[in-house]
Amino acid sequence: MRQPRSPKKSAVSSPARTTDMRYIPIALLLILLAAPFLFEQKGEPADPDAPQLVIVTPHNEQIRWEFKRAFERWHEAKFGERVQVMWSTPGGTSEIRKLLISEYTAALESGLPPGGNADLLWGGGTYEFMQLAKPLEVTVGGEPRSTSVLSTMKVTPAWLESIYGDGMIADQPLFDQGHRWFGTALSSFGIVFNRDALANLGVPTPGTWQDLAVPSYDGWITMVDPGMSGSVTTAFEAILQRRGWHDGWRILRRLAANARSFAGSSTKGPIEVAAGETAAAVCIDFYGRYEAQRTRDAAVKAGLAGADALGRVGYVDPPGETVIDPDPIGVLTGAPNPELARRFIDFVLSRDGQSLWQFPVASEGLGPRDFELRRLPIRRSMYRDDFTRFVDQVDPWTIATPVAAPNRAMRAFIAPLFRAMALDQAETLQDAWRVIIMHPGYPRDPQGLVTASSVSDPELARLIEEFDSFPVIPGPNGSSFDLGEVGKLAEVKAGWLRRGWASEGLWPEEADPTEVLRRLARRHFRSVYEAIIATGSSSG
Repeated sequence: MRQPRSPKKSAVSSPARTTDMRYIPIALLLILLAAPFLFEQKGEPADPDAPQLVIVTPHNEQIRWEFKRAFERWHEAKFGERVQVMWSTPGGTSEIRKLLISEYTAALESGLPPGGNADLLWGGGTYEFMQLAKPLEVTVGGEPRSTSVLSTMKVTPAWLESIYGDGMIADQPLFDQGHRWFGTALSSFGIVFNRDALANLGVPTPGTWQDLAVPSYDGWITMVDPGMSGSVTTAFEAILQRRGWHDGWRILRRLAANARSFAGSSTKGPIEVAAGETAAAVCIDFYGRYEAQRTRDAAVKAGLAGADALGRVGYVDPPGETVIDPDPIGVLTGAPNPELARRFIDFVLSRDGQSLWQFPVASEGLGPRDFELRRLPIRRSMYRDDFTRFVDQVDPWTIATPVAAPNRAMRAFIAPLFRAMALDQAETLQDAWRVIIMHPGYPRDPQGLVTASSVSDPELARLIEEFDSFPVIPGPNGSSFDLGEVGKLAEVKAGWLRRGWASEGLWPEEADPTEVLRRLARRHFRSVYEAIIATGSSSG
Protein backbone atom coordinates (compact mmCIF):
# COMPACT_ATOMS: atom_id res chain seq x y z
CA MET A 1 0.00 0.00 0.00
CA ARG A 2 1.36 3.39 -0.95
CA GLN A 3 1.80 5.87 1.85
CA PRO A 4 0.49 9.42 1.65
CA ARG A 5 3.09 11.95 0.66
CA SER A 6 4.57 13.77 3.64
CA PRO A 7 4.25 17.55 3.79
CA LYS A 8 6.66 18.88 1.19
CA LYS A 9 9.19 21.61 1.69
CA SER A 10 9.79 23.97 -1.17
CA ALA A 11 12.81 23.17 -3.27
CA VAL A 12 15.92 25.16 -2.58
CA SER A 13 16.83 27.09 -5.67
CA SER A 14 20.51 27.64 -6.20
CA PRO A 15 21.65 31.25 -6.16
CA ALA A 16 22.03 32.83 -9.56
CA ARG A 17 25.59 32.71 -10.75
CA THR A 18 27.17 35.95 -11.83
CA THR A 19 28.79 36.20 -15.22
CA ASP A 20 31.84 37.98 -13.78
CA MET A 21 33.12 36.65 -10.47
CA ARG A 22 35.51 39.58 -10.10
CA TYR A 23 32.78 41.63 -8.42
CA ILE A 24 32.67 39.55 -5.23
CA PRO A 25 36.26 39.55 -3.89
CA ILE A 26 35.56 42.14 -1.19
CA ALA A 27 32.69 40.06 0.18
CA LEU A 28 34.86 36.98 -0.12
CA LEU A 29 37.66 38.50 1.91
CA LEU A 30 35.24 39.51 4.64
CA ILE A 31 33.83 35.98 4.76
CA LEU A 32 37.21 34.30 4.91
CA LEU A 33 38.54 36.71 7.51
CA ALA A 34 35.48 36.77 9.74
CA ALA A 35 34.43 33.13 9.54
CA PRO A 36 37.23 31.74 11.75
CA PHE A 37 36.06 33.84 14.66
CA LEU A 38 32.38 33.22 14.06
CA PHE A 39 32.71 29.44 14.13
CA GLU A 40 35.34 28.92 16.82
CA GLN A 41 34.52 26.03 19.14
CA LYS A 42 34.15 26.93 22.81
CA GLY A 43 36.74 25.38 25.06
CA GLU A 44 39.88 26.47 26.82
CA PRO A 45 40.47 30.24 26.77
CA ALA A 46 42.56 31.26 23.77
CA ASP A 47 46.09 32.52 24.30
CA PRO A 48 46.15 35.94 22.58
CA ASP A 49 49.89 35.64 21.98
CA ALA A 50 49.78 32.12 20.47
CA PRO A 51 50.46 31.81 16.72
CA GLN A 52 47.25 31.23 14.78
CA LEU A 53 46.63 28.61 12.11
CA VAL A 54 43.62 29.46 9.93
CA ILE A 55 42.04 26.48 8.15
CA VAL A 56 39.30 26.79 5.53
CA THR A 57 37.09 23.71 5.67
CA PRO A 58 33.63 22.27 5.04
CA HIS A 59 34.14 19.78 7.89
CA ASN A 60 31.56 19.50 10.64
CA GLU A 61 31.88 20.75 14.19
CA GLN A 62 32.81 17.35 15.62
CA ILE A 63 35.85 16.98 13.33
CA ARG A 64 36.91 20.57 13.93
CA TRP A 65 36.71 20.18 17.67
CA GLU A 66 38.63 16.91 17.94
CA PHE A 67 41.46 17.97 15.62
CA LYS A 68 41.77 21.44 17.13
CA ARG A 69 42.08 20.05 20.63
CA ALA A 70 44.46 17.26 19.70
CA PHE A 71 46.75 19.34 17.47
CA GLU A 72 47.08 22.19 19.94
CA ARG A 73 48.14 19.77 22.68
CA TRP A 74 50.39 17.75 20.34
CA HIS A 75 52.12 20.92 19.14
CA GLU A 76 52.74 22.22 22.64
CA ALA A 77 54.18 18.86 23.73
CA LYS A 78 56.38 18.46 20.64
CA PHE A 79 57.54 22.04 20.06
CA GLY A 80 57.05 23.65 23.48
CA GLU A 81 54.82 26.34 22.02
CA ARG A 82 51.10 26.97 22.29
CA VAL A 83 49.20 27.53 19.04
CA GLN A 84 45.60 28.32 18.21
CA VAL A 85 43.63 26.67 15.40
CA MET A 86 41.01 28.95 13.84
CA TRP A 87 38.38 27.57 11.49
CA SER A 88 36.85 29.31 8.48
CA THR A 89 33.67 27.57 7.26
CA PRO A 90 32.20 29.72 4.47
CA GLY A 91 30.18 26.90 2.85
CA GLY A 92 30.33 23.53 1.14
CA THR A 93 33.35 22.43 -0.85
CA SER A 94 32.02 23.58 -4.21
CA GLU A 95 31.22 27.01 -2.80
CA ILE A 96 34.64 27.23 -1.14
CA ARG A 97 36.33 26.40 -4.44
CA LYS A 98 34.45 29.17 -6.22
CA LEU A 99 35.27 31.67 -3.49
CA LEU A 100 38.98 30.84 -3.48
CA ILE A 101 39.27 30.95 -7.26
CA SER A 102 37.50 34.32 -7.22
CA GLU A 103 39.80 35.69 -4.52
CA TYR A 104 43.03 34.53 -6.16
CA THR A 105 41.92 35.67 -9.63
CA ALA A 106 41.01 39.11 -8.26
CA ALA A 107 44.44 39.36 -6.63
CA LEU A 108 46.14 38.55 -9.95
CA GLU A 109 44.06 41.12 -11.80
CA SER A 110 44.77 43.77 -9.16
CA GLY A 111 48.48 43.05 -9.01
CA LEU A 112 48.27 42.04 -5.36
CA PRO A 113 50.03 39.07 -3.75
CA PRO A 114 47.60 36.13 -3.86
CA GLY A 115 46.32 34.61 -0.64
CA GLY A 116 47.34 35.70 2.82
CA ASN A 117 43.99 35.18 4.54
CA ALA A 118 44.27 31.50 5.51
CA ASP A 119 46.90 28.77 5.75
CA LEU A 120 45.22 25.51 4.80
CA LEU A 121 42.30 24.10 2.87
CA TRP A 122 41.05 20.83 4.31
CA GLY A 123 38.26 18.52 3.21
CA GLY A 124 35.93 17.99 0.31
CA GLY A 125 37.13 15.33 -2.11
CA THR A 126 39.83 15.02 -4.73
CA TYR A 127 37.93 16.64 -7.62
CA GLU A 128 37.77 20.04 -5.96
CA PHE A 129 41.43 19.88 -4.96
CA MET A 130 42.46 18.85 -8.46
CA GLN A 131 40.75 21.98 -9.78
CA LEU A 132 42.45 24.18 -7.20
CA ALA A 133 45.87 22.70 -8.02
CA LYS A 134 45.59 23.89 -11.62
CA PRO A 135 47.18 27.19 -12.67
CA LEU A 136 45.06 30.34 -12.61
CA GLU A 137 46.01 32.62 -15.49
CA VAL A 138 44.98 36.16 -16.41
CA THR A 139 46.31 38.76 -18.81
CA VAL A 140 46.42 42.39 -17.66
CA GLY A 141 47.61 45.05 -20.09
CA GLY A 142 49.19 42.38 -22.26
CA GLU A 143 51.07 40.95 -19.29
CA PRO A 144 50.35 37.29 -18.43
CA ARG A 145 50.03 36.56 -14.73
CA SER A 146 49.54 33.19 -13.07
CA THR A 147 49.29 31.49 -9.70
CA SER A 148 47.51 28.53 -8.12
CA VAL A 149 45.29 28.34 -5.08
CA LEU A 150 47.26 25.41 -3.63
CA SER A 151 51.00 25.61 -3.20
CA THR A 152 53.56 22.83 -3.60
CA MET A 153 54.81 21.21 -0.40
CA LYS A 154 58.29 19.68 -0.25
CA VAL A 155 58.11 16.02 0.67
CA THR A 156 60.35 12.98 0.20
CA PRO A 157 59.45 9.65 -1.40
CA ALA A 158 60.17 7.95 1.94
CA TRP A 159 57.68 10.23 3.73
CA LEU A 160 54.99 9.48 1.16
CA GLU A 161 55.58 5.73 1.24
CA SER A 162 55.51 5.64 5.06
CA ILE A 163 51.97 7.04 4.95
CA TYR A 164 50.42 5.88 1.66
CA GLY A 165 52.27 2.71 0.72
CA ASP A 166 51.98 2.45 -3.07
CA GLY A 167 49.84 5.60 -3.11
CA MET A 168 46.71 4.08 -4.64
CA ILE A 169 43.35 2.62 -3.69
CA ALA A 170 41.73 0.82 -6.63
CA ASP A 171 42.27 3.35 -9.48
CA GLN A 172 42.32 6.39 -7.21
CA PRO A 173 45.57 8.19 -6.24
CA LEU A 174 45.88 9.08 -2.57
CA PHE A 175 47.90 12.26 -3.10
CA ASP A 176 48.71 14.75 -5.83
CA GLN A 177 51.77 13.87 -7.90
CA GLY A 178 52.63 17.58 -7.88
CA HIS A 179 52.45 17.53 -4.05
CA ARG A 180 49.78 20.22 -3.79
CA TRP A 181 47.31 18.08 -1.86
CA PHE A 182 47.46 14.98 0.31
CA GLY A 183 44.66 12.60 1.33
CA THR A 184 43.95 12.54 5.07
CA ALA A 185 41.05 10.06 5.30
CA LEU A 186 39.00 7.85 2.99
CA SER A 187 35.33 8.38 2.20
CA SER A 188 32.65 6.32 0.54
CA PHE A 189 29.08 7.27 -0.26
CA GLY A 190 25.89 5.46 0.63
CA ILE A 191 22.40 5.55 2.12
CA VAL A 192 21.45 6.72 5.60
CA PHE A 193 18.00 5.49 6.66
CA ASN A 194 15.53 5.68 9.53
CA ARG A 195 14.33 2.24 10.65
CA ASP A 196 11.11 3.55 12.20
CA ALA A 197 10.18 5.43 9.03
CA LEU A 198 10.93 2.38 6.88
CA ALA A 199 8.66 0.27 9.08
CA ASN A 200 5.86 2.81 8.73
CA LEU A 201 6.30 2.82 4.96
CA GLY A 202 6.37 -0.97 4.84
CA VAL A 203 9.63 -1.14 2.89
CA PRO A 204 12.72 -3.27 3.60
CA THR A 205 16.08 -1.86 4.55
CA PRO A 206 17.62 -0.36 1.39
CA GLY A 207 20.76 -1.97 0.05
CA THR A 208 21.16 -0.39 -3.39
CA TRP A 209 20.48 3.01 -4.93
CA GLN A 210 17.54 1.73 -6.96
CA ASP A 211 15.83 0.55 -3.78
CA LEU A 212 15.02 4.22 -3.16
CA ALA A 213 13.52 4.66 -6.63
CA VAL A 214 10.19 2.96 -5.84
CA PRO A 215 6.87 4.77 -5.25
CA SER A 216 6.79 3.78 -1.56
CA TYR A 217 9.40 6.48 -0.89
CA ASP A 218 7.25 9.22 -2.44
CA GLY A 219 7.92 12.32 -0.30
CA TRP A 220 10.28 10.51 2.06
CA ILE A 221 13.78 11.20 0.67
CA THR A 222 16.13 14.11 1.32
CA MET A 223 18.18 15.12 -1.70
CA VAL A 224 21.02 17.64 -1.89
CA ASP A 225 21.88 20.17 -4.58
CA PRO A 226 25.13 18.83 -6.14
CA GLY A 227 26.02 22.36 -7.19
CA MET A 228 26.46 23.20 -3.49
CA SER A 229 28.26 20.05 -2.35
CA GLY A 230 31.33 18.38 -3.79
CA SER A 231 30.73 15.21 -1.76
CA VAL A 232 27.19 14.82 -3.08
CA THR A 233 28.43 15.42 -6.63
CA THR A 234 30.91 12.58 -6.07
CA ALA A 235 28.11 10.36 -4.74
CA PHE A 236 26.00 11.10 -7.83
CA GLU A 237 29.02 10.49 -10.05
CA ALA A 238 29.51 7.10 -8.37
CA ILE A 239 25.93 6.16 -9.32
CA LEU A 240 26.49 7.25 -12.92
CA GLN A 241 29.89 5.58 -13.26
CA ARG A 242 28.81 2.32 -11.62
CA ARG A 243 25.32 2.00 -13.09
CA GLY A 244 25.97 3.71 -16.41
CA TRP A 245 24.83 7.08 -17.75
CA HIS A 246 21.26 6.04 -18.58
CA ASP A 247 20.41 3.84 -15.60
CA GLY A 248 22.26 6.23 -13.31
CA TRP A 249 20.10 9.17 -14.36
CA ARG A 250 16.98 6.99 -14.19
CA ILE A 251 17.81 6.38 -10.53
CA LEU A 252 18.64 10.03 -9.80
CA ARG A 253 15.41 11.26 -11.47
CA ARG A 254 13.30 8.87 -9.42
CA LEU A 255 15.08 9.79 -6.22
CA ALA A 256 14.46 13.46 -7.01
CA ALA A 257 10.81 12.70 -7.78
CA ASN A 258 10.53 11.00 -4.37
CA ALA A 259 12.22 13.92 -2.58
CA ARG A 260 10.60 15.80 0.26
CA SER A 261 13.27 18.50 0.08
CA PHE A 262 16.43 19.57 -1.70
CA ALA A 263 19.04 20.70 0.80
CA GLY A 264 21.98 23.01 0.21
CA SER A 265 24.38 21.03 2.39
CA SER A 266 25.42 17.38 2.57
CA THR A 267 24.92 17.41 6.36
CA LYS A 268 21.19 18.09 6.06
CA GLY A 269 20.18 14.62 4.84
CA PRO A 270 21.42 12.64 7.87
CA ILE A 271 19.93 15.24 10.21
CA GLU A 272 16.47 15.04 8.60
CA VAL A 273 16.63 11.24 8.51
CA ALA A 274 17.63 11.05 12.19
CA ALA A 275 14.73 13.36 13.08
CA GLY A 276 12.28 11.13 11.20
CA GLU A 277 11.39 13.90 8.76
CA THR A 278 12.48 11.65 5.90
CA ALA A 279 13.18 7.94 5.60
CA ALA A 280 16.44 7.97 3.63
CA ALA A 281 19.10 10.17 2.07
CA VAL A 282 22.24 9.90 -0.01
CA CYS A 283 25.21 10.88 2.12
CA ILE A 284 28.92 10.59 2.73
CA ASP A 285 29.76 7.60 4.91
CA PHE A 286 30.93 9.29 8.09
CA TYR A 287 27.84 11.50 8.33
CA GLY A 288 25.68 8.39 8.11
CA ARG A 289 27.80 6.38 10.53
CA TYR A 290 27.91 9.26 13.01
CA GLU A 291 24.11 9.56 13.12
CA ALA A 292 23.80 5.77 13.40
CA GLN A 293 26.23 5.75 16.32
CA ARG A 294 24.50 8.67 18.04
CA THR A 295 21.06 7.06 17.95
CA ARG A 296 22.49 3.67 18.97
CA ASP A 297 24.19 5.24 21.99
CA ALA A 298 20.90 6.92 22.92
CA ALA A 299 19.06 3.57 22.68
CA VAL A 300 21.58 1.83 24.91
CA LYS A 301 21.51 4.71 27.39
CA ALA A 302 17.73 4.38 27.52
CA GLY A 303 18.13 0.76 28.63
CA LEU A 304 17.08 -0.88 25.37
CA ALA A 305 18.54 -4.25 24.38
CA GLY A 306 18.63 -6.64 21.44
CA ALA A 307 17.23 -5.36 18.16
CA ASP A 308 15.82 -2.29 19.93
CA ALA A 309 19.37 -1.22 20.81
CA LEU A 310 20.31 -0.82 17.13
CA GLY A 311 18.97 2.72 17.20
CA ARG A 312 16.59 4.21 14.70
CA VAL A 313 19.25 5.24 12.16
CA GLY A 314 21.34 2.94 9.96
CA TYR A 315 23.82 3.39 7.13
CA VAL A 316 24.81 1.16 4.19
CA ASP A 317 27.36 1.39 1.38
CA PRO A 318 25.63 -0.11 -1.69
CA PRO A 319 27.85 -3.08 -2.58
CA GLY A 320 29.75 -2.48 -5.80
CA GLU A 321 27.92 0.81 -6.41
CA THR A 322 30.05 3.36 -4.57
CA VAL A 323 33.55 4.78 -4.87
CA ILE A 324 36.23 5.45 -2.28
CA ASP A 325 37.71 8.92 -2.42
CA PRO A 326 40.46 10.57 -0.34
CA ASP A 327 39.63 13.62 1.76
CA PRO A 328 42.54 15.98 0.98
CA ILE A 329 44.42 18.79 2.67
CA GLY A 330 46.69 21.39 1.04
CA VAL A 331 48.64 24.52 1.91
CA LEU A 332 47.15 27.67 0.41
CA THR A 333 49.38 29.91 -1.70
CA GLY A 334 50.35 32.94 0.36
CA ALA A 335 49.73 31.13 3.66
CA PRO A 336 50.64 33.50 6.54
CA ASN A 337 52.14 30.62 8.56
CA PRO A 338 53.37 27.90 6.18
CA GLU A 339 55.58 26.20 8.78
CA LEU A 340 52.66 25.76 11.17
CA ALA A 341 50.52 24.56 8.24
CA ARG A 342 53.09 21.86 7.46
CA ARG A 343 53.12 20.78 11.10
CA PHE A 344 49.34 20.41 11.04
CA ILE A 345 49.57 18.18 7.95
CA ASP A 346 52.27 16.10 9.64
CA PHE A 347 50.02 15.72 12.68
CA VAL A 348 46.89 14.77 10.72
CA LEU A 349 48.81 12.06 8.86
CA SER A 350 50.60 10.76 11.96
CA ARG A 351 49.30 7.88 14.08
CA ASP A 352 48.15 10.45 16.65
CA GLY A 353 46.03 12.25 14.08
CA GLN A 354 44.79 9.18 12.23
CA SER A 355 43.59 7.58 15.46
CA LEU A 356 41.02 10.37 15.80
CA TRP A 357 39.16 9.03 12.77
CA GLN A 358 38.38 5.50 14.00
CA PHE A 359 39.36 4.94 17.62
CA PRO A 360 36.58 5.02 20.23
CA VAL A 361 36.26 7.94 22.60
CA ALA A 362 38.82 7.68 25.41
CA SER A 363 39.75 9.83 28.39
CA GLU A 364 43.47 9.37 27.73
CA GLY A 365 45.88 8.06 25.13
CA LEU A 366 45.14 7.95 21.41
CA GLY A 367 41.71 8.67 19.99
CA PRO A 368 39.01 11.32 20.28
CA ARG A 369 37.78 12.71 23.58
CA ASP A 370 34.16 13.63 22.84
CA PHE A 371 33.07 12.37 19.41
CA GLU A 372 33.57 9.14 17.50
CA LEU A 373 34.21 10.50 14.01
CA ARG A 374 33.69 7.17 12.17
CA ARG A 375 35.96 7.96 9.22
CA LEU A 376 38.43 5.57 7.61
CA PRO A 377 42.12 6.43 8.15
CA ILE A 378 44.33 6.77 5.10
CA ARG A 379 47.60 5.78 6.77
CA ARG A 380 48.22 2.20 5.63
CA SER A 381 50.02 1.07 8.80
CA MET A 382 46.88 1.75 10.85
CA TYR A 383 45.21 -1.26 9.23
CA ARG A 384 48.16 -3.48 10.11
CA ASP A 385 48.90 -2.25 13.63
CA ASP A 386 45.64 -0.79 15.00
CA PHE A 387 42.75 -2.37 13.08
CA THR A 388 41.37 -4.18 16.14
CA ARG A 389 40.84 -0.80 17.80
CA PHE A 390 38.68 0.57 14.98
CA VAL A 391 35.03 1.30 15.71
CA ASP A 392 34.18 0.20 12.15
CA GLN A 393 35.89 -3.02 11.13
CA VAL A 394 36.22 -1.93 7.51
CA ASP A 395 39.38 -2.18 5.41
CA PRO A 396 38.72 -0.11 2.29
CA TRP A 397 41.61 -1.71 0.39
CA THR A 398 39.80 -5.06 0.50
CA ILE A 399 36.55 -3.71 -0.94
CA ALA A 400 37.63 -0.95 -3.34
CA THR A 401 37.31 -1.82 -7.02
CA PRO A 402 38.11 0.32 -10.06
CA VAL A 403 35.30 1.59 -12.28
CA ALA A 404 35.14 -0.69 -15.32
CA ALA A 405 34.92 2.06 -17.98
CA PRO A 406 35.25 5.47 -16.36
CA ASN A 407 34.02 8.52 -18.26
CA ARG A 408 35.69 11.61 -16.84
CA ALA A 409 33.31 13.94 -18.66
CA MET A 410 30.25 12.84 -16.67
CA ARG A 411 30.91 14.88 -13.56
CA ALA A 412 30.76 18.27 -15.28
CA PHE A 413 27.14 17.66 -16.32
CA ILE A 414 25.82 16.57 -12.93
CA ALA A 415 25.05 19.97 -11.39
CA PRO A 416 23.52 21.69 -14.45
CA LEU A 417 21.44 18.66 -15.47
CA PHE A 418 20.23 17.80 -11.96
CA ARG A 419 19.29 21.40 -11.29
CA ALA A 420 17.47 21.62 -14.62
CA MET A 421 15.53 18.37 -14.21
CA ALA A 422 14.80 18.59 -10.48
CA LEU A 423 15.61 21.70 -8.45
CA ASP A 424 14.35 24.20 -11.01
CA GLN A 425 10.95 22.53 -11.27
CA ALA A 426 10.58 20.07 -8.43
CA GLU A 427 6.78 20.10 -8.22
CA THR A 428 6.36 19.61 -11.96
CA LEU A 429 8.80 16.69 -11.86
CA GLN A 430 6.96 15.10 -8.97
CA ASP A 431 3.55 15.62 -10.55
CA ALA A 432 4.75 13.96 -13.76
CA TRP A 433 6.23 11.05 -11.81
CA ARG A 434 2.96 10.65 -9.93
CA VAL A 435 1.09 10.29 -13.22
CA ILE A 436 3.45 7.46 -14.16
CA ILE A 437 3.32 5.53 -10.88
CA MET A 438 -0.49 5.86 -10.69
CA HIS A 439 -0.93 4.55 -14.23
CA PRO A 440 -2.92 1.28 -14.26
CA GLY A 441 -0.07 -0.49 -16.02
CA TYR A 442 2.58 0.43 -13.47
CA PRO A 443 3.66 -2.54 -11.31
CA ARG A 444 1.92 -2.48 -7.93
CA ASP A 445 4.95 -3.95 -6.17
CA PRO A 446 7.90 -3.10 -8.40
CA GLN A 447 11.03 -5.17 -8.07
CA GLY A 448 14.10 -3.44 -9.46
CA LEU A 449 14.22 -0.36 -11.64
CA VAL A 450 11.04 0.12 -13.68
CA THR A 451 11.94 1.29 -17.20
CA ALA A 452 10.09 1.65 -20.48
CA SER A 453 11.33 -1.75 -21.62
CA SER A 454 10.15 -3.49 -18.45
CA VAL A 455 6.43 -2.65 -18.74
CA SER A 456 3.91 -4.10 -21.19
CA ASP A 457 1.43 -1.21 -21.45
CA PRO A 458 2.33 0.83 -24.59
CA GLU A 459 1.13 4.15 -23.20
CA LEU A 460 3.01 3.69 -19.94
CA ALA A 461 6.15 2.67 -21.83
CA ARG A 462 5.93 5.86 -23.88
CA LEU A 463 5.48 8.02 -20.76
CA ILE A 464 8.47 6.43 -19.01
CA GLU A 465 10.60 6.78 -22.14
CA GLU A 466 9.74 10.49 -22.32
CA PHE A 467 10.36 10.92 -18.60
CA ASP A 468 13.85 9.41 -18.97
CA SER A 469 14.78 11.34 -22.12
CA PHE A 470 17.71 13.75 -22.40
CA PRO A 471 17.80 17.24 -23.89
CA VAL A 472 19.25 17.91 -27.31
CA ILE A 473 21.45 20.99 -27.44
CA PRO A 474 22.90 22.91 -30.40
CA GLY A 475 26.47 22.60 -31.61
CA PRO A 476 28.61 24.38 -34.18
CA ASN A 477 27.49 24.80 -37.81
CA GLY A 478 23.90 23.75 -37.17
CA SER A 479 24.81 20.45 -35.51
CA SER A 480 23.07 19.10 -32.42
CA PHE A 481 23.99 16.82 -29.54
CA ASP A 482 21.73 14.48 -27.61
CA LEU A 483 23.05 14.47 -24.03
CA GLY A 484 21.92 10.86 -23.80
CA GLU A 485 24.79 9.89 -26.11
CA VAL A 486 27.48 9.18 -23.55
CA GLY A 487 30.19 8.99 -26.19
CA LYS A 488 29.59 12.66 -27.07
CA LEU A 489 29.87 14.01 -23.52
CA ALA A 490 33.58 14.85 -23.70
CA GLU A 491 33.04 16.84 -26.90
CA VAL A 492 30.08 18.74 -25.45
CA LYS A 493 31.98 19.37 -22.24
CA ALA A 494 34.91 20.88 -24.12
CA GLY A 495 32.67 22.92 -26.40
CA TRP A 496 29.98 24.14 -24.02
CA LEU A 497 31.17 23.82 -20.43
CA ARG A 498 34.80 24.77 -21.17
CA ARG A 499 33.90 27.46 -23.74
CA GLY A 500 35.57 25.73 -26.67
CA TRP A 501 32.70 26.88 -28.90
CA ALA A 502 32.67 30.45 -27.60
CA SER A 503 33.07 31.86 -31.10
CA GLU A 504 30.21 29.80 -32.56
CA GLY A 505 27.39 32.09 -31.41
CA LEU A 506 25.72 29.38 -29.31
CA TRP A 507 25.34 31.69 -26.30
CA PRO A 508 25.59 35.45 -25.70
CA GLU A 509 29.17 36.62 -25.29
CA GLU A 510 28.65 37.84 -21.72
CA ALA A 511 26.73 34.73 -20.60
CA ASP A 512 27.92 31.70 -18.66
CA PRO A 513 27.53 28.79 -21.11
CA THR A 514 26.92 26.31 -18.27
CA GLU A 515 23.91 28.36 -17.18
CA VAL A 516 22.70 28.64 -20.77
CA LEU A 517 22.95 24.86 -21.14
CA ARG A 518 21.04 24.51 -17.89
CA ARG A 519 18.24 26.71 -19.25
CA LEU A 520 18.06 24.70 -22.47
CA ALA A 521 17.87 21.49 -20.46
CA ARG A 522 15.25 22.96 -18.14
CA ARG A 523 13.10 23.85 -21.14
CA HIS A 524 13.30 20.25 -22.37
CA PHE A 525 12.42 18.72 -19.01
CA ARG A 526 9.53 21.12 -18.42
CA SER A 527 8.06 20.28 -21.82
CA VAL A 528 8.35 16.56 -21.08
CA TYR A 529 6.83 16.82 -17.60
CA GLU A 530 3.95 19.00 -18.74
CA ALA A 531 3.16 16.58 -21.59
CA ILE A 532 3.08 13.66 -19.14
CA ILE A 533 0.86 15.60 -16.75
CA ALA A 534 -1.48 16.48 -19.63
CA THR A 535 -1.73 12.79 -20.54
CA GLY A 536 -2.73 12.01 -16.97
CA SER A 537 -5.35 14.75 -16.97
CA SER A 538 -6.91 13.62 -20.24
CA SER A 539 -7.06 9.99 -19.15
CA GLY A 540 -8.30 10.82 -15.66
